[in-house]
Order: sequence, then structure tokens, then C-alpha cells
Amino acid sequence: MTYSFRVKAISKAFIASLLIYLLVLQLVAADMEISNKKNGYGSKIDCGSACIARCRLSSRPNLCHRACGTCCARCNCVPPGTYGNYDKCKCYASLTTHDGRRKCP
Repeated sequence: MTYSFRVKAISKAFIASLLIYLLVLQLVAADMEISNKKNGYGSKIDCGSACIARCRLSSRPNLCHRACGTCCARCNCVPPGTYGNYDKCKCYASLTTHDGRRKCP
């Protein structure tokens, strides 16, 4: 074997392994993106319609919509129903005012 033949063989093997590595890396990245979308990390909810549903029975609808919209934008979730159900959205329940009261309706 000549020296140039060995160098060509090694460089071909290196290029092939590099291409395989990049292909596997691309597949893993695509799988993670699909997994994140399934778990809800990649998608935003429609805060407007979620807050309309949440605040439909409120005695102060403008205040309710404003607070709900702020909380929804931060947490990307709104608990179901018109009141309570804070266990369905921990972030929403954890936001408080300066007085320590719940910020989110």
C-alpha cells in the first residue's frame, strides 16, 4: 500500500463517519421537536378565547380579561371553568399581587 492510498482511505472513512454523525444528530433534533410539541412546549394557546371563557361570569369583565391575559401570556395556560381549578395550571395559581393575593382570576 502506498502512503497516498492510505490517506485517501482514511479521509473517505472520516467523511463517511462525519456524514452519519450529522444524520443521526438531525434525527435526534427532529425527534425532540416533535416530543416538545406533543408536550405543549412548542405551541401557544389562544389566550383571548381562553380568557373570554374564564371571565364570562365575572362582575368586572374588563379587569378579569386584563388580569387573565397577563397570566395566560406568562404561563401559557388558563384553568378550565369560570372559577377555581387552579390545580390544572400551577403557574397561573402561583402568580400573586404585591399584597400576596392571587393575581389571576
